Amino acid sequence: MKYPLRSALFCLDPETAHRATIAALGAWGSLGTPFASRSGSEVSAGVRVAGIDFPNRVGLAAGLDKNAEAVAGLFGLGFGAVEVGTLTPRPQPGNPRPRLFRLTEDEAVINRMGFNNDGIDAALARIARLKRRAGVLGINVGANKDSVDRVADYAEGVRKAAPHADYITINVSSPNTPGLRDLQSRPALDELLAGCDAARGGTPLFLKIAPDLDRAGIDGAVRAAIDNRVDALIVSNTTIARPSLLSRFAGEAGGLSGAPLRQLAAAKLVEAREASGGMLPLISAGGIDSAEEARRRLDAGAALVQIYSALVYRGPGLAREIVRGLAASR
Repeated sequence: MKYPLRSALFCLDPETAHRATIAALGAWGSLGTPFASRSGSEVSAGVRVAGIDFPNRVGLAAGLDKNAEAVAGLFGLGFGAVEVGTLTPRPQPGNPRPRLFRLTEDEAVINRMGFNNDGIDAALARIARLKRRAGVLGINVGANKDSVDRVADYAEGVRKAAPHADYITINVSSPNTPGLRDLQSRPALDELLAGCDAARGGTPLFLKIAPDLDRAGIDGAVRAAIDNRVDALIVSNTTIARPSLLSRFAGEAGGLSGAPLRQLAAAKLVEAREASGGMLPLISAGGIDSAEEARRRLDAGAALVQIYSALVYRGPGLAREIVRGLAASR
């Protein structure tokens, strides 16, 4: 179903449309999100996960608001949690354009953004100016592309984010920074998580993994997370796999998200549930575009869900729609 302004946004190249959306949400948030419907939050049931009280089970995945420019506006859309970033210690421009592609026929997105962001200090300054939060704020951290010590980058990000975040996500699963995904394997992952654990104070740590890990890789990542006191696992990030796609952009390099990721993300959730044996809360992301799909993920073992790419095709009312649908299905 098309939403108002979709045609106008789709006339713009994807990255320009993205920037326009963030600017609009930022302006709306600065006004206090007037006229926002509260119907979704009124019928939702809160849930406690990893020691955090979430007002509902629907969160925004990292990547939309990389620089924490539209946090209030995003909460106004009805999300129980908003995750900003990925943020790196130093600003970086990311990969050359074009680097973001709509696969409209597939309701999918391919991105190779490369952690483009203003740097963590600029984002935290914006967060510090927020008057209030209508939900849980997550901060997603990563390493600079040219870093000589990626573990130190992550630890620095965690240390700086800890006073400002309700939780911090360690992103070692982006396919768009060369070598980054190697940090998902032991013993590198143990070293990374130990450094982040030492830097976090009392702030919960989440780990985000790729859907391209095989079962042994998932088993290892889950065990490393448990051994290093990670509080929750986000399953999963974008995929480098290419299922059958219709779009002319199917061959572009980068991470694929949206509807074609649905089956793989759901399967990896089940594998993570089996590997964790209930010892680690799971957050499901990837291909969730309806209350029905969100319910399937919760029934398969997720405590929470996150959405992002579906907003491109289903519109800004999707979070409330899913919240209402989950409440009706209880």
